[in-house]
Amino acid sequence: MAIALRTLDDGAWISVNDSREVGVSDIWALPTREFCSCETPHVLLEAYSAVHVSDHRVLADAVGMCIECGTRDSIDSLPVGRIVDGEFKPYEPAGVQSTIPDAVDGAARSSFEPVE
Repeated sequence: MAIALRTLDDGAWISVNDSREVGVSDIWALPTREFCSCETPHVLLEAYSAVHVSDHRVLADAVGMCIECGTRDSIDSLPVGRIVDGEFKPYEPAGVQSTIPDAVDGAARSSFEPVE
């Protein structure tokens, strides 16, 4: 089953099958020192620039700012959800993410995967 993914409203939303599913107003806990030098960076996402699927994960490229130190940077391939039996299941932003290697378009990239 095909899943339609795109960004909407100048990067404010990720749309899955024409339904706004993931917005930029959430704060994501990222791996220690992966985004900035904070012990656990808490990053307020400001905009999504791209969205794609790798295996079962829905990954988003985004720009965000650490609410503790003010660092602003881009994030490549942040897992925002997964596809289970053809349906989108969002990840909880509050769950700490861990770095995993990922390959997108043949290029090695790092991404964040929820710790469960």
